[in-house]
Amino acid sequence: MSDELLHPIDPASLAALPRTAGVYIFRGEGALPIYIGKSVDIRSRVLAHLRAPDEAAMIAQSRRVDCIETAGEIGALLLEAQLIKQRNPLFNIRLRRVRHLCAIRLADQAEGLRPEVISGQEVAPGQAQDLYGLFSSVHAAQSKLRELADQHRLCLGLLGLEKIGQRGCFGLQVKTCLGACVGQEDRAAHDQRLFSALLDLKVHAWPFAGAVDVVEQNGDWVQRHRIDGWRYQGTWCSRSAQFTAHAQQGFDLDAYKILVKPIMLGTARIELV
Repeated sequence: MSDELLHPIDPASLAALPRTAGVYIFRGEGALPIYIGKSVDIRSRVLAHLRAPDEAAMIAQSRRVDCIETAGEIGALLLEAQLIKQRNPLFNIRLRRVRHLCAIRLADQAEGLRPEVISGQEVAPGQAQDLYGLFSSVHAAQSKLRELADQHRLCLGLLGLEKIGQRGCFGLQVKTCLGACVGQEDRAAHDQRLFSALLDLKVHAWPFAGAVDVVEQNGDWVQRHRIDGWRYQGTWCSRSAQFTAHAQQGFDLDAYKILVKPIMLGTARIELV
């Protein structure tokens, strides 16, 4: 008997799994799912779970695996994120709902740039042009600034994370700061490094005047995912000829992460509504 069969999962549910994109759902004895995942090859990914030693506890509680096919990977990612937030499966850790977001904004003060940690309630993420990073807490944002300071030899004092004494910041004493806090380094050079360090974390504003459809097609099967301001509105499916609405409230970090690269890089098929 192969290792793949040493589990309590209904073999008929495994045999029915397709080799297409979509979402798969591990179910146990109760009504609620215990794990939800996505793949461009559902069958291959589920079988990989069965062979993973560190997932033995989940597999031991599973009794069958269901799936929902999608026309492409973006649809699978959006559906996975939506279902995890709605159903809170026991073994899903990532993609939990983050209710309060923080971001970094650069304040242009008389003496130079200074990063500020602001909440998503102060400015709408995905609409403002001057936000960097999206974090679940002020602490997480400040930790990222400390990490960037270490990588780019920035002054923690000028970043607002430490006090600057008469001899400069502590980093100057241990040679992790180049001395912008006491005039040993030109402040403009320091601020340029700060700006460059934050560029990879830039939160892109929605690039369209209104809603668009992200279109995915598999043969004659078409799905159109309606997006407005990085908010996922729902999907129209040619197989059912129906639009399934998704009432996303406010900015959703997971939807943004799923959509930002294919939209900004132009790799997704986009049609204006």
